[in-house]
Amino acid sequence: MNHSDPVDYQTAPEDYRHWKLRFDGPVATLLADFDENAGLRPGYKLKLNSYDLGVDIELNDAVNRIRFEHPEVRTVVITSARERVFCSGANIFMLGVSSHAWKVNFCKFTNETRNGLEDSSRNGGLKFLAAVNGSCAGGGYELALACDEILLVDDRSSAVSLPEVPLLGVLPGTGGLTRLTDKRHVRHDLADVFCTTSEGVRGQKAVDWRLVDAIAKPAQFAAKVQERALALASASDRPDSATGVELTPIDRVVEANGLRYSHVSVAIDRGARTATFTVKGPAGPQPSDVAGILAAGAKWYPLALARELEDAILSMRTNELEIGVWLIKTRGDLAATLALDATLRTLKGHWLVRETIGYLRRTFSRLDVTSRSLFALIDEGSCFAGSLLELALACDRIYHLSLPGEAGRSPKIAVAKSNFGDYPMATGQSRLGRRFYDEKPALAAVTAKIGQPLDANAALALGLATSSPDDIDWTDEVRLAIEERVSLSPDALSAMEANLRFNGPETMFTRIFGRLTVWQNWIFQRPNAVGDKGALKVYGKGEKAAFDWNRV
Repeated sequence: MNHSDPVDYQTAPEDYRHWKLRFDGPVATLLADFDENAGLRPGYKLKLNSYDLGVDIELNDAVNRIRFEHPEVRTVVITSARERVFCSGANIFMLGVSSHAWKVNFCKFTNETRNGLEDSSRNGGLKFLAAVNGSCAGGGYELALACDEILLVDDRSSAVSLPEVPLLGVLPGTGGLTRLTDKRHVRHDLADVFCTTSEGVRGQKAVDWRLVDAIAKPAQFAAKVQERALALASASDRPDSATGVELTPIDRVVEANGLRYSHVSVAIDRGARTATFTVKGPAGPQPSDVAGILAAGAKWYPLALARELEDAILSMRTNELEIGVWLIKTRGDLAATLALDATLRTLKGHWLVRETIGYLRRTFSRLDVTSRSLFALIDEGSCFAGSLLELALACDRIYHLSLPGEAGRSPKIAVAKSNFGDYPMATGQSRLGRRFYDEKPALAAVTAKIGQPLDANAALALGLATSSPDDIDWTDEVRLAIEERVSLSPDALSAMEANLRFNGPETMFTRIFGRLTVWQNWIFQRPNAVGDKGALKVYGKGEKAAFDWNRV
């Protein structure tokens, strides 16, 4: 497959090729109607509502538009516009012709999209109902599993299945195994049978095994969907009537060696294999009340920042595989950044502020699970404070410039109350909690400094910096650290960084990324899956897979 053309994660409903959106009061319906001739790359057709990265880019966009443009929506029904097929999962022929890196990034993004549904249900009051009105296999069932409830049509043919092991020699790559056990509490022996049975499970048996929540005959299916959608909506606290905020196109300039947005820029040094992300803090007067925030709309700084930073992370992650070290910088005023952070906390009960905090939370989480080395550089002009301090806390190392005797020029950071839980990682911990293993003395010492500007020496003493070179040593120490990093094995670094970043409690999300994704990553390189006679390669060709029977 030709991956030379960059992937664009920006889209809009008028450009959708795969999803249709309908609105009816508190219920929105997302209809899967995938255009088989509109794959993101040539070489395959999206038959039977099978999907590729382009389908999920639209799904991510559609859910964001429901979150922000339609605050009156409390339940999203995900169903199919096709007869007798809900979704047959990730397109097998797409996987068969894709590079390893493409498959891994594809699985990561689809994981994040589905995790985002659960994040919105838990934190934003937006509920999801899978109305499975046909065969539902693989990634299609994994999408259903991410919903709050699954309703299956009882038509004697429609079934749910995870057929990856028997048919393809791989694993369900979007959290299917983990959600069966952690979320739906399917008994492990029944899950074993289910995951090795390609034809799936239907009808009352699917209910009995906890694979779905309910079934309905075709004649009653639509009424049952409406009943359950309204029941889920009644438990939501999203506003009954509110004016949404249109997600206008992101202001972005794509250059040969970088990306430029209103508040974010990315400069790529191809020779050094680094990218410098620079985030500008809030500038000029910022609204401090709901009316002002609504008037600002999609240009409100934290919402615009979340959208731009997300696009930059996704674009760089997919399109710039050889750029292994990301250097994170900020520019702006510390006090203004803290003031904006205070506004977010004061008004977080309002739906738009809550959704914006959620967008930032999910975007910071994308940074956590990105397979790149992340170094924060706190130099002159930085504004790592409050929400923006999360960018540094997400990094593998923090370098903080020390300017002894020059208090005015010395770069400062500032901790805010938001750093103690407003933007939790996949572990459920704050990044400060992760950093200090939730040890009370260290966290108490940091808490005592909330709102105070901290120079390099103070940050180092609190454990908030890795190193604090002075202006004489800064350039050489940072340069040598970067040069050393880019010389190391990227495979070993990806594994090491993931282990060190997620040292806290295991959750369903961490198991999906840390356990299932790593296993899938390994299997995607094994001959039994992707060799010339591997199951994934021979699928659909009328040939039988030739396995190496040695257990590893």
